[in-house]
Amino acid sequence: MVLASTGGGAVVQAAGTDAWQSFRNGVARLVGRGEAERERRELERLDRTLAELEAAGDDQEGERVRLTHAAAWQTRFESLLEEAAEHDRERIAASLEALVSAVNGAAGDRHVHNDFRHSTFHGPVQGSGTQNNHYHQR
Repeated sequence: MVLASTGGGAVVQAAGTDAWQSFRNGVARLVGRGEAERERRELERLDRTLAELEAAGDDQEGERVRLTHAAAWQTRFESLLEEAAEHDRERIAASLEALVSAVNGAAGDRHVHNDFRHSTFHGPVQGSGTQNNHYHQR
């Protein structure tokens, strides 16, 4: 299911961004199916996901953590859609699509940090944002 896969990726993409709280609450409501206790458990699961993703580095191990969480949430969304009655499936799919769209729309709000300390360039370098140059006399 493409939508479930996209949803799993959106969990990873949203983690740690300004969109997280809204996305987290929406996913918990959706997967919790209106049951307060299930929703609470989903919020806890999402919080654990966030903690593990934030602790993951940018190395191969970090990528493995991100892929593992994306796959786990894909499976949860697949189960949700498969177990839903046919008349509920469209509503659930539309809700998941709206959550994914909100995350994709917020992706432009992400900040990019390029650290060029101690770098040497032998030609022009182009970037965006604030640039601070420090020159040291030798």
